[in-house]
Amino acid sequence: MSDGAYSTAYERSLDDPEGFWSEAAQAIEWSTPPTRVLDGDHPPFYRWFRGGRLNTCFNALDRHVRDGRGDQAAIIHDSPVTGTTQTITYASLLDQVSRFAGALASLGVSKGDRVVVYLPMIPEAVVAMLACARIGAVHSVVFGGFAPAELAARIEDAEPTVVLAASCGIEPGRVVEYKPMLDAALDRSTHKPESVIVLQREQCHAAVGERDTDWEELDWAELVADAEPADCVDVEATDPLYILYTSGTTGRPKGIVRDNGGHAVALRWSMGNIFGIGPGDVWFTASDVGWVVGHSYIVYAPLLTGATSVLYEGKPVGTPDASAFWRVVSEHRVTAMFTAPTAYRAIKRDDPDGRLMAAYDLSTLQTVFLAGERLDPDTHAWATERLGVPVVDNWWQTETGWPIASNLRGLQPMPIKPGSASVPVPGYAVRVLSPTGQEVPAGEEGAICLRLPMPPGTLPTLWNDDERYVASYLSAYDGYYLTGDGGMIDEDGYLFVMGRTDDVLNVAGHRLSTGSIEAALAGHPDVAECAVIGVADDLKGQVPRGLVVLKAGVDAAAHGDRLRAELVQRVRDEVGAVASLRQVDVVAALPKTRSGKILRKTMREIADGKTPTIPGTIEDASVFEALGPVLRPAR
Repeated sequence: MSDGAYSTAYERSLDDPEGFWSEAAQAIEWSTPPTRVLDGDHPPFYRWFRGGRLNTCFNALDRHVRDGRGDQAAIIHDSPVTGTTQTITYASLLDQVSRFAGALASLGVSKGDRVVVYLPMIPEAVVAMLACARIGAVHSVVFGGFAPAELAARIEDAEPTVVLAASCGIEPGRVVEYKPMLDAALDRSTHKPESVIVLQREQCHAAVGERDTDWEELDWAELVADAEPADCVDVEATDPLYILYTSGTTGRPKGIVRDNGGHAVALRWSMGNIFGIGPGDVWFTASDVGWVVGHSYIVYAPLLTGATSVLYEGKPVGTPDASAFWRVVSEHRVTAMFTAPTAYRAIKRDDPDGRLMAAYDLSTLQTVFLAGERLDPDTHAWATERLGVPVVDNWWQTETGWPIASNLRGLQPMPIKPGSASVPVPGYAVRVLSPTGQEVPAGEEGAICLRLPMPPGTLPTLWNDDERYVASYLSAYDGYYLTGDGGMIDEDGYLFVMGRTDDVLNVAGHRLSTGSIEAALAGHPDVAECAVIGVADDLKGQVPRGLVVLKAGVDAAAHGDRLRAELVQRVRDEVGAVASLRQVDVVAALPKTRSGKILRKTMREIADGKTPTIPGTIEDASVFEALGPVLRPAR
């Protein structure tokens, strides 16, 4: 990548970050332009667009309505679990948001106050987030259905003035009541909000009423009906827009802070340059607003761009089958979609030949973007072959808020290398470091780090905890942010993310990534999904164990021994005998968080005979019941 639009942009973003991001900031409407693009006076605490004032909600809604997009769809809510579809225009969304912002203001919420949002994938979640942004309040979305302990920890840390909750969420075949979990969380929390607002859903009506505390419960519909619309409140670019707590934490959770100015600039830039999405395009992100992908690419980035965002309350399979995504793409004429590799692996498992695609017109689909788990080459090949469009991996974190590495389809589409997230995105100085802090040669694995300062939109710190921010991310290598992921950069500048650094195996002194072994297993034609964990071994320190989920129609009972032998041999052939893989178990399912991440650490704890830490974000806790006898060491 020695020439072309990408290399020009990338080199300038590192050599002249102030000039680069000053130009990008022109896509955002400022009430007061920034006086300083990058404030580096107090490293490692860098701030972007110092002196600038803006309102994120104005940029996401008001200006589009003013400029003639009022009748365009802003949100398409597609809910197979309720059998409903709703289209909300920019003008209608602006009306709902301004009224709900007025309702929040009537409850005493003002600039800088926090609001906890505990809602499922419904339009009111988007309304609530934007309403907070409109009046300068700071929202903290907690994934709907989060257990009371995790919810209580977030309420205690954020200290919200108001909590917004739904009566329930809806999963395939069941209704999940939120109100009892919220009540239990509020009982646990030492912080009591001044008000709790309950959105009643027809599938479950929550009991509301006065409690023994000094706050009251209000009905969403009645509150909004009586509210006066609120105008936008200007905030500093460096003021917080939201707090998002990292999933699966124990004890006090880490509150990732996102500021208003850098966030708006980075996300607007990313939609056109990374994803190739412009005003009027239909964009489908199959995630949840409780995750960073939902914040960035269901709500803010598409609306800042003037695109149409599909808000999907369903699953990749089971609502009703493995054709769910194809129906959404066909019905809503989707330009590009974004989801997790695990979603595509689930579809591949249930419909390995892609027969269900044939019933739908997918001609509008131009690109598929995947992130959240490593995109293995086999899943990449399957999706590319079946869909006939580029399937693009991209890698980033809750902390960064937008991609660190991707194939920039809008700026300069590049050749795709299966297994790689392609190249570093402009603004990110990506380095692979050895334990001593030296850059490793091309093709060698190490710790993936980002040289400071990181670009706009990334976390400036943790909520009320600068010391923990430094200790958690900046202390391992001076001048660098530690991503916690390991990988390599090849001779062409392509980044390969091989897994979390705590998933690197040390087998008799040889360091091996779980990603390389998983890639070998995933390439077997009968494997739908796999995971590799390192377990303690008296002789070699650690040895890998493989767990595989087979594609639909493959009889494990009849072919299990053959499959296990073939999988062990594949790893020997592709990774080498040094991998020492001897045990591969066929399982019905792998444990995952609701965002699609496989819980390798928890499985490793079970295999090592420890008491596992099961995060509140787990998709299906019953999976561990089936895995326990497989993983647990014999007594």
